[in-house]
Amino acid sequence: MKTRYFIFISYKGTSYHGWQIQPNSVTVQKILDEALSVVLSEKISTIGAGRTDAGVHALVFCAHFDSISPDLSNVSNLVFRLNRYLPGDISVNSIKKVFPDSNARYSAISRSYKYYISKIKDPFFDNSSWFLHGNINIVAMNEACRLLFNHSDFTSFSRLHSNSKTNICKIYNAIWEEADNRLVFTIKADRFLRNMVRAIVGTMVEIGFEKMNLKEFEEIILAKDRCRAGKSAPASGLFLAEIEYPEEIFVKSL
Repeated sequence: MKTRYFIFISYKGTSYHGWQIQPNSVTVQKILDEALSVVLSEKISTIGAGRTDAGVHALVFCAHFDSISPDLSNVSNLVFRLNRYLPGDISVNSIKKVFPDSNARYSAISRSYKYYISKIKDPFFDNSSWFLHGNINIVAMNEACRLLFNHSDFTSFSRLHSNSKTNICKIYNAIWEEADNRLVFTIKADRFLRNMVRAIVGTMVEIGFEKMNLKEFEEIILAKDRCRAGKSAPASGLFLAEIEYPEEIFVKSL
C-alpha cells in the first residue's frame, strides 16, 4: 500500500515551459518527477496544485505523490538529497505526509498570486518583473481592485478555449502596493482561471495610464468577453505566492 505526501517547492520559471509535463518541452513537473524517482528509487509521478504558464514563477507550489515508503522519516535528509539533485532554479522546501484522499489541487482552500512591475530598468529584475516607464496611477488601480469584489464571473479575464467547467471565482483580496520603484499586485481567491491574473493586470495597467476608466473596467467584467479586456501582462512578473490547505489533511506524526 502506498502513502501519499505533499511536496512544497519553489521555482524560477524562466527556463521552463510551465509546470505541467508536455511533449518535447522542459517543465518543472518533468524535472521534479525525475528527481523524486531517482532519490526514492521508485517511479514517482506528481500531481500539481494547478498549472503555471511558461516563464511564471512560484514562491510556493505544491504537488502530491504516492510512495511505497510508508514513512519518509528522515525528511530533512530527503529534502537535502533532492535539492542536491535538482537544478538551482528549483528547490524543495518541505515534504508532509497527508491522508490518502488529499489532493494538491482539489484540497486547496485558496491561492494567492503576486505580480511585480518595475518602474525603472533594472537588469536584476529583468526576468522577474514587467518594466513600465511613466507615471502610473496606483490609486485608480486600487479602486478597480475593489470592483472585483462585486463580481464572481471572470470570463473576460480567462484564456479563450480553456475548457474550464466554470468561470466563477471568489476573490478574497486584491491590492496594489508601491515600494522601491516597484509596484506589487497581490490577489487571493478560492480559485483562478487560466491567464486570469495576467489579464487583470494588463487591463488594470490601462486604468493606471488613464487609457480606461472604472466604468469601462466594470463593463468589461460584465461583458464576459475576453476580447474586451486588455492584453495579458508578461509572464515574467507573475509569482504564485501561497496555497492554503486545511490543517486536518496533514498526518501529524510525520
